[in-house]
Amino acid sequence: MYLTPKSGLFLGGACVSAIAAVGSVFELSYGEPDLGVQTTAIILALSIPITVLFFFAAVRDARANMK
Repeated sequence: MYLTPKSGLFLGGACVSAIAAVGSVFELSYGEPDLGVQTTAIILALSIPITVLFFFAAVRDARANMK
């Protein structure tokens, strides 16, 4: 089994941040974000790299535990 609790947490974080990014895109495209344009844009700008980092950390952890 390759999935460890650590890689599971990383995958969960990637999922949550990806959902935040998609939600921010929809909020910004609607025209009137609930949290305001600036706050929603900041959430979008932060969630994209966080998603990538968490995903690669989960893959790296899973590969390290393949032995």
